[in-house]
Amino acid sequence: MTAEIARMEDVLRRQRAAFTAALPEPLSIRADRIDRAIALLIDHKDAFAKAVSADFGHRSIEQTLMTDIMPSVGALKHSKKHLAAWSRDEKRKPMFPLGLIGSKAKVVYQPKGVVGVIAPWNFPVGMVMVPMAGILAAGNRAMIKPSEFTERVADLFAEVVPQYFAEEEMAVFTGGVEVGTAFSKLAFDHMIFTGATSVGKHIMRAAADNLVPVTLELGGKSPTFIGRSANKKQAGERIAMGKMMNAGQICLAPDYLLVAKDQEADVIESVKGGVAGMYPSLLSNDDYTSVVNGRNFERLQGYLKDAQEKGAELIEVNPAGEDFKSSNGNKMPLTIVRNVNDDMKVMQEEIFGPILPVMTYDSIDQAIDYVNAHDRPLGLYYFGQDKAEEQKVLSRTISGGVTVNDVLFHNAMEDLPFGGVGPSGMGNYHGFDGFKTFSHARAVYSQSGMDIGKLSGFKPPYGKATQSTLARELKK
Repeated sequence: MTAEIARMEDVLRRQRAAFTAALPEPLSIRADRIDRAIALLIDHKDAFAKAVSADFGHRSIEQTLMTDIMPSVGALKHSKKHLAAWSRDEKRKPMFPLGLIGSKAKVVYQPKGVVGVIAPWNFPVGMVMVPMAGILAAGNRAMIKPSEFTERVADLFAEVVPQYFAEEEMAVFTGGVEVGTAFSKLAFDHMIFTGATSVGKHIMRAAADNLVPVTLELGGKSPTFIGRSANKKQAGERIAMGKMMNAGQICLAPDYLLVAKDQEADVIESVKGGVAGMYPSLLSNDDYTSVVNGRNFERLQGYLKDAQEKGAELIEVNPAGEDFKSSNGNKMPLTIVRNVNDDMKVMQEEIFGPILPVMTYDSIDQAIDYVNAHDRPLGLYYFGQDKAEEQKVLSRTISGGVTVNDVLFHNAMEDLPFGGVGPSGMGNYHGFDGFKTFSHARAVYSQSGMDIGKLSGFKPPYGKATQSTLARELKK
């Protein structure tokens, strides 16, 4: 057993003991922890941004501030603002006959205890600290396992968290697969994992041994419907933004397009124009992110080779005509893939990179049927001005969330739940939904001084009161 694994078990014991001893903690303690989390992020925002860039090979400081630091701070501030309202007991109406003569019912939101957070590499700061808004607001302690693929960020978390939190409040554990596997097997009171569906299955199996409730934020192939009525130029610009941000390494990135057959060429041109408008060059452009490492770069290149060998047409979107083969880094241009089919890996696996397949349809019903024949995605996007068609797409499909006439942004709404369904995830968080995820909704029923059991006929010997209650309740 490594020292880090031994420390994990010790910290879990100490966190749970401290949690139990402190019950009930005032809301001011939760608010103070949220304030310290905000201070941690703001005080070290530049250091985090530099660490992310170093781990990726290159990612702009501005992008990390916009996509990791700012959403985290926003989520934490939102939770602090609404903490008192979220924490109030909810009155419920007791059913007859248990509601007779002064009986009361309510739901009390209690913290669960110690929450384990397993974070991914694509947004290595945000995917730790956005969930933390709900975890801390609900009154929990936290243990964090950052991704080993972004080890500089993980090391920075391990360095700065102790400056703001006692180890009994929040602790960070670094290391590779051995540490991560041991972490997932700990007897937490709740665990949240963000990452690949294939890994999520292992996390769920590990949690099952201790009956740990889990929130799984996974991914999948988020489809993007382009209706015939869509503003093609606008759609192309917005799809390009969502696909090129973080070089497509986003669980909610538009994974593939569904386009009317006779509009395919126009849509492809609009996406190419959107890319060129944001990134007139790519290799030397500080705004464009690198693929995180050589392993993922080779995985993406393998998808392209496989698709081409199986008959697909590859369209490289390279506005400045740069020579990517001569670079020593892992930057990749966007490649649009035409004539795809389900035999290709690019249509079987979550892409998680700058590759955009395009499927064509004759009717919107055909596109809907295609989506419904596959795993339910984390996100779904519809572009178009036809409200009837929009409603058809949204009512006949199921996905974690939806953005209409744009991509990604349902995730940015802190008052909306974020989560997947089936293979794209389990449970959700953000805002009040996150507070509830990391809380135990405790039912409390308070009986009056009257003998309700006898009055309602529940108490033997059964007789007239029993028959009266049954006659009243067992009517159509």
